[in-house]
Amino acid sequence: MNWGILGQGVIAHQMAQALLQEHGTIYAVAGRHPKKVEAFAKQYTIAHAYTIDEVMQDEHVDIVYIATPHSNHFEYIMQALQHHKHVLCEKAITVNAQQLEEAMAFAKKHQLILMEAMTIFHMPIMKKAKERIESGKLGKLKMLQINFGSCKEYDITNRFFAKELAGGALLDIGTYAISLARYFLHAQPHIIKTDMLPFETGVDEMSGIILRNKEDEMATITLTMRAKLPKRAVIAGELGYLELCEYPRGDKATWKMTQDGHEEMMKDGESALALCYEIRDMEEAVRTGQNETLQLSYDVTKLLWEVRKQWGMIYPFE
Repeated sequence: MNWGILGQGVIAHQMAQALLQEHGTIYAVAGRHPKKVEAFAKQYTIAHAYTIDEVMQDEHVDIVYIATPHSNHFEYIMQALQHHKHVLCEKAITVNAQQLEEAMAFAKKHQLILMEAMTIFHMPIMKKAKERIESGKLGKLKMLQINFGSCKEYDITNRFFAKELAGGALLDIGTYAISLARYFLHAQPHIIKTDMLPFETGVDEMSGIILRNKEDEMATITLTMRAKLPKRAVIAGELGYLELCEYPRGDKATWKMTQDGHEEMMKDGESALALCYEIRDMEEAVRTGQNETLQLSYDVTKLLWEVRKQWGMIYPFE
């Protein structure tokens, strides 16, 4: 399948490396700044260095990978779908639920795959852990505790701190934590409580979020982008708990049983192959027409939107 990369940021470079690892070649790269696009194409020996319109219009492009700021995701998703391209879009897939609903409806009508590049949904260790939890290893699921803190360098010109680009901790790192919570919870949370401390530019700097669903399963989530926290998740049931460290691209898990203290380490997959797993799942979805993660992305997007509504945070372009 022919991929076109839209964007030249850090994650776009990582995806280019993964595509070369998987296929040995990349069909196209596109962006708004010709010099950056040409340099990117040269670095990865990409045949076509395009404008955004050109990559959309090339009928040989099968999949468009979108790695731009959050504020542009919906525009480029719709443009790609309207040109009959399948789309893998970086997290957060859209900035609100209404945008994703529109994109999902269009993709379904035209039999196209729209998928979020959310590593949580594609890492082998997550799939294995979920299988074992569903088998009853932890008993009834009760509580999840999830942390993510990233100490971003103080730079108010960086997109992380720019409200007009949908910056802030929630859509940048919080989406990982909420995606993990939704992945393991047996039902969509219907009770959401949250508090937030804003950064001087108006984006969210720190927050706490509590989720509860009709199964009486709960999750507590702590986020900050001005202090380092371990990327650590604990998933607890009546019989024990599972601990996942560095969970966005994790490959290890620790199980600890309550009654006898038995501890077991489990490994599956490789952290370094995180984006390769996304590529494989995306291409499998295109081949089969079966998209197993989009509903999860929609659930997460609704949770992110509800959190922002409670904060009273609306981005300038919404």
